[in-house]
Amino acid sequence: MNDEPACSIERSLQILGERWSFLVLREIFAGKHKFAEIQSSLGIATNLLSSRLKLLVETGVLETQAYQEPGSRPRQSYHLTEAGRDLRVVLAALQQWGDVHRPRPSGPSALRRTRSTRRPVHVGFLDDDGHEVPATEVVTVTDTVPRI
Repeated sequence: MNDEPACSIERSLQILGERWSFLVLREIFAGKHKFAEIQSSLGIATNLLSSRLKLLVETGVLETQAYQEPGSRPRQSYHLTEAGRDLRVVLAALQQWGDVHRPRPSGPSALRRTRSTRRPVHVGFLDDDGHEVPATEVVTVTDTVPRI
């Protein structure tokens, strides 16, 4: 018997449902790949960071690459896999939600812009033709098995 949850949200939360996981990913998206860089930036306990990184590697969100600084022992740096890169939109959606529903008096800590034009962007729903669909028009269909 398969004890894997049927719900993809629940399966995702098994990997990402702990606060530090998204914060670790935020740091890696920002270009911090070394354990010490991530730990210093977050102020997270080393045992907790080790645990989060191990889970993210084991589940295919991150991959390691060996590196060695002069005079030091070999170490691992942490890099996004395709699955990890696909989480950019999830992090952006969380940030967007926080900017709207939990705003700081001083404003957002970061803005989302296009690389080429620097125009603002937002996270939303797109249909198969690439047209934006208002969130109020989106429904979740749970019966995905066609009936005969």
